[in-house]
Amino acid sequence: MDKKYCAYICAGCGIGDALDLEALAEVVTGEMSMECKTFSCLCGAEGRSLIEKDIADGVNTVVVGACSPRVMTQEFDFGKDKITVRANLREQVVWAQAKPAEGEEPHSEAAEFMQETASDYMRMACTRAKKTEPADPYKLEAINKTILVMGGGLAGLTAAKEAAAAGYNVILAEKDDKLGGKAVGWRKSFPTKAPWTDLEENPIHALIAEVEANAKITIKTGIEVARITGAPGDFGISFKAAGSKTEWDAPAKVTTEEQDLINKGEKDDPNVGLMKYTKINPEATKVGAVVLATGWTPADVSQYEHLGYGKVKNVVTNAEFEKLAKDGKVPANVAFVQSPGGKDNDKDFPYCNSVTSMVALKQAQYVCQDNAEGKAYILYQHMRTPGHMELFYKNAQLNDGIFMTKGNVMKVEEAGGGLSVAVEDTLLGENINLNVDMVVLAAGMEPTTLHEKSINLAYRQGPGFNDLGLFDGYADSHFICFPYETRRTGVYTCGGVRKAETMEEAVDDATGAALKAIQCIESVDRGVSVHPRSGDATYPEFFMQRCTQCKRCTEECPFGALDDDDKGTPLPNPTRCRRCGTCMGACPERIIGFKDYNIDLIGSMIKSIEVPEDDEDRLRILVLVCENDAYPALDMSGMRRNGISHMVRFIPVRCLGSVNMAWIRDALSAGLDGAMLLGCTYGDDYQCHFVKGSEIANKRMENIGDTLSTLGLEPERCAANQVAITDYDKIPQIINDFVEEIVEMGPNPFKGF
Repeated sequence: MDKKYCAYICAGCGIGDALDLEALAEVVTGEMSMECKTFSCLCGAEGRSLIEKDIADGVNTVVVGACSPRVMTQEFDFGKDKITVRANLREQVVWAQAKPAEGEEPHSEAAEFMQETASDYMRMACTRAKKTEPADPYKLEAINKTILVMGGGLAGLTAAKEAAAAGYNVILAEKDDKLGGKAVGWRKSFPTKAPWTDLEENPIHALIAEVEANAKITIKTGIEVARITGAPGDFGISFKAAGSKTEWDAPAKVTTEEQDLINKGEKDDPNVGLMKYTKINPEATKVGAVVLATGWTPADVSQYEHLGYGKVKNVVTNAEFEKLAKDGKVPANVAFVQSPGGKDNDKDFPYCNSVTSMVALKQAQYVCQDNAEGKAYILYQHMRTPGHMELFYKNAQLNDGIFMTKGNVMKVEEAGGGLSVAVEDTLLGENINLNVDMVVLAAGMEPTTLHEKSINLAYRQGPGFNDLGLFDGYADSHFICFPYETRRTGVYTCGGVRKAETMEEAVDDATGAALKAIQCIESVDRGVSVHPRSGDATYPEFFMQRCTQCKRCTEECPFGALDDDDKGTPLPNPTRCRRCGTCMGACPERIIGFKDYNIDLIGSMIKSIEVPEDDEDRLRILVLVCENDAYPALDMSGMRRNGISHMVRFIPVRCLGSVNMAWIRDALSAGLDGAMLLGCTYGDDYQCHFVKGSEIANKRMENIGDTLSTLGLEPERCAANQVAITDYDKIPQIINDFVEEIVEMGPNPFKGF
């Protein structure tokens, strides 16, 4: 595309009062060789008309020096065929300066520093505009819009129903011979409406009937997914009979003598399961997206020997008690143990949350309903009933047959014809012994992905989720911001496989997952990214001629978007890609990039920063900022006029994982005095939208310290920090402290070379 440029600088929001716009425009027209116009309010109707008139006259590449690119997105959207780059002159230049104290006049030197900062941001924006190419969306030759739902329990049935209601064909695969999952065995369900006190009829049977009657839903029972190949919009699904071997199981090696015995029927064939599957069930199909609703299993509680599960009669789990209640009458005196007690006196059972608390309240009511003199004892360390369920809890408190106390259960043992439960440290400070007929342990809800490869992906980075080493077996990508996504684009989770939840929550969950699957299919059809960079039409492009098959890109991609061949050459799957750029940051040969984000583009922006020589008041420090958490936090810090050093220059990046260390080396070689990465928290409290970007970048920065030492530069000139989006009041201190450290070290010795 032949580009015609024009830059526009806004005078509104205090920008015109703080900056010399005429001088700023001269930087653009002189140094950057680009036409430049100023206007009082570019986001208003007249300002937009000014830009649209120039576009009608042939301008197709627009640079806007105004507010943050995070705001006024519609006002500065001039169409997909136009390139628009924005320089953040408001939040990160004018508003980034601390307000003068009351009665204090603005500093003339501070105004000069601010002008220099604004000039650098306009230089970088113009450079970015020149280096950016229009996006060329990646589109599949043929796309399949059928949705596969794995699991026929409450969540799977709901997801299938909702996807079909939206007009999409659905394949519902369930490994059991009938639909309904664990919910079929439940006697009652929690209240879902006011007054939030009464148990309700189990809705599962009506839901099954509705799904079975839907012509858009193809139901397959007694079947499992054997293998998933391909990518969103073009997944290949192979099925197998439930419990049978898959065709990818390696056949057993047998000797000639053993084969003779097999042929005579005197020895079992070790490959019979494989042969049976291959012969009887060669079924395969194509789908566009997958909803994983394979559910949960009760957590193992036998490890708590003092509670007697598996050894003492009538010690059962909550799941087992529910089956007893569904099949008939429950005992008259029951203790519900919510926490393991003993030495772990302040812990819950594994994979417990508010659901297990409410299950105990529900099942305690069974005891009272089935027995005129029934008594239910709920022994807990933590009782959780969020939202309207607090009314459910209070109603249980009013039941004369239900007794609740916080206490530490020390021992469960047989006593006479029943059980004795020893409890210490109760609410009243007394130790008690309860004589009951049955003890119910609050076993948590473990996701099936913790133990099973219920989803068998033909991906470079593994066939399942539990091999990824995150999230305690749950199949999440980013629990807070992207709750249904997994680390495999096009695969969405709901129900117990995502988290322990009530039936009502599972219904909401399944609806969300179905909508995400639809969004994925339609985004792939348009050739754009699904999440978190929704609508991004770029995708990573590889200059394979220089690839050294080092495998770093395939190994570091958080989402399995890259497979590789026998030599290690990356095999991209663009519709799996989340556009984070981690592959670009990993590549030592710099052969990976996007149309609007690549090594040369960011490197050129860094080089466009003016680096004054021999002036310790004008050191220059580069800060590469994650666009997801850190950049918004910087904007909010600016809104609060917190004050950030004039020596810092910010460049937003898609993810810290996309930062190639070439940028850091080139920045310091060009005379910049320091470099910092500012991104999301990683580890146990991770916040990274791309899961491991911050962690990967931090490791790279640790390694670059050795390189700097060989160049005679202090490793302390580079730093990496993690912040949350809410840390807008902490960011100035983090940055300004780093600036002070650089000032103490003095100017970069490479300055001027």
